[in-house]
Amino acid sequence: MTMEGHTDEPPAYRQTPRRHRILGAGRFRHEHRYVLQDKSGRDWVSFRIKSRAADPKNTPLFFEGDTIRGEVQLDLAKAKTLKGLTITVRAGMTAVGQEEELFLDITEPVWTPASTSEGKVVGQHRFPFSITLPRDATIAPVPKAAPKCFSLPPTFSERASPAYIDYRLFLTVRRGRLRVNKQLSTHFGFLPCTVAKPPSPLRALAYVEGGVILGPHADPEGWKVFDPVTITGTLFKAREVSVECTLAVATPFTFASNSPIPLFLTLHGTDTAALDMFASAPNLCLLRTIAVGSEAAEERGTRRSNNTFVSSVASAVFWPHDASASGRDTAAEVAIGDPDTRTLRGELFVPRGSKQSFTFPRFACSYSIALLPPQVDGFDPLTAPEDPLLTESVTITMASAPGIIPSSQMPPSYEVLNEGNYNITTGFLENGNQRFLHHHQQ
Repeated sequence: MTMEGHTDEPPAYRQTPRRHRILGAGRFRHEHRYVLQDKSGRDWVSFRIKSRAADPKNTPLFFEGDTIRGEVQLDLAKAKTLKGLTITVRAGMTAVGQEEELFLDITEPVWTPASTSEGKVVGQHRFPFSITLPRDATIAPVPKAAPKCFSLPPTFSERASPAYIDYRLFLTVRRGRLRVNKQLSTHFGFLPCTVAKPPSPLRALAYVEGGVILGPHADPEGWKVFDPVTITGTLFKAREVSVECTLAVATPFTFASNSPIPLFLTLHGTDTAALDMFASAPNLCLLRTIAVGSEAAEERGTRRSNNTFVSSVASAVFWPHDASASGRDTAAEVAIGDPDTRTLRGELFVPRGSKQSFTFPRFACSYSIALLPPQVDGFDPLTAPEDPLLTESVTITMASAPGIIPSSQMPPSYEVLNEGNYNITTGFLENGNQRFLHHHQQ
């Protein structure tokens, strides 16, 4: 029996505002093979699949909507009685110290003998199979609640994480009565195809043509300018200072992993020393929040230290705004010659391999931008250093908007500061912790 009608071409994705076919995501390039051996060391049952993984040694990788195609091979030196072969995709969430909660369990038949005599198998046989990964699952957000439809979450496995999300592929060899079935399995990486919303037309044009990104006055459609906030504290333990900060962040607030978030920051005050100090070290970061438990999927759910874990993923980099290079920016964007004002451009770079934003029952991953008091020697803020002056939620996606390749405009002398020290779940994308991403046999 041979495999026929097999194609390695990826399936098409739904054309919705949230998802589309990910350009440049790659074909099913590499093959992965898994085997069970008998006592003599013979590979008596095996299966192979192709995936999007960057290397055949990595864990298989699939996107939502992909069809996993492969082939089972039997090589039996002696006749065995088999009742059939099935392939199963199973996924679950495991909180530390608790049992796994399955949210996906799909089984497809690979081969079923038509008669008792056909069930006695000897020699070499090949059976093709395919199983399609869904995009969502219907599950109760909390016990006894009405089921709701949720987009499937990505694989999640980080060292010291409070919870893990694991996807597995099982081949089951069904044997005769009173005989234990045999299973062969592998974990695989799963990624939803989330896509950032398009930037403003002027910012999109700057990306395409390699031009300078216009600021909030020249491109009001492409920015959100927040209400001013005030930094107050004591400088050199000698005098109180107060500096007004106005932050602008590029819109819409959806950004792809491995892309920059453009920023504008204006500082205004009458203390020149404080202005210069604050302008040299603005403190803006990208925060990631992991929520677990029964209220994780609720936007207004209770957040406590034992169910909510916040960490800084990256810090923004700022540099003086060059009005002469801004072309269409107006004079209002930078008060040229005003000794009481400092205007800065900045970028907050979303690190490569960052987890996508997602919300799922008992597990959610979200992001926010936080502007905090500057951490400079000689300044003691009136508020706690860790208390944000302002925050704004942002969504991190797998890919940028179609046709958009966000480029950094950071001067060469500046350096991106990434603070997250995570073992990226997707070891198939980066050098990740393989806690739940290893092949095992049963």
